[in-house]
Amino acid sequence: MRADHDLTPETGVLIRPARPDEYQAVAELTVQVYVGDGYVPADDDYAAELADVAHRAAAAEVLVAVHDGRIAGSLTVAKPGTTYAEIARPGELEFRMLAVAKQARGHGVGTALVRAVIQEATAGGYEAVALTTMATMVDAHSIYERLGFVAVPERNWLTHDGLRLFVMRLALN
Repeated sequence: MRADHDLTPETGVLIRPARPDEYQAVAELTVQVYVGDGYVPADDDYAAELADVAHRAAAAEVLVAVHDGRIAGSLTVAKPGTTYAEIARPGELEFRMLAVAKQARGHGVGTALVRAVIQEATAGGYEAVALTTMATMVDAHSIYERLGFVAVPERNWLTHDGLRLFVMRLALN
C-alpha cells in the first residue's frame, strides 16, 4: 500500500489512499460517474460493487485524487491474483473503477491517478499495468493512450450479461 502523498505540482492534485471517513464520498462519486454517465444501469450488480468501497479497500487499494480540497476522483488498484484483479497476469498491476467528478474533468485528475498507478507499478517491480475499459469511455481512453497504453484485443472479454470489455496494457521499461 502507498504510504506517501503525491502532489502533482502542475495540477495541484493530491493522490493518496482513501480514508475510511471518505468511503461514502468515493462510493457516491463512483456510482454517479458509472451510473450517471450511462456506463452501468442503476440496478446492475456492478453498481452495488462500485458503491461498496469498504469492501474494495479491504481487498485492494483505493486511491483518491484531492483537488481544491475535495475528492475529485478515485480508482482501485489490484495486485494479480487478488479479489479485485480481473485481468492482471503475474507481473502486472491492474487498476479499475476510475471515476472523475464532472466538475474536475479536464484538470488532470484522471491523468494524475493513472500516473500514480504507473509510479506504484514501477516502484513495485511490475512489468506492466493493465486495465479493462468500455468502448464508450472515450475520455478515459484518451488518458490511457496519451500515457502509452495499447489495446490487447486477444485479452478482451465479455461480462456475464454480454457486455464487451476491452483490455489495455502499458509495458514498463
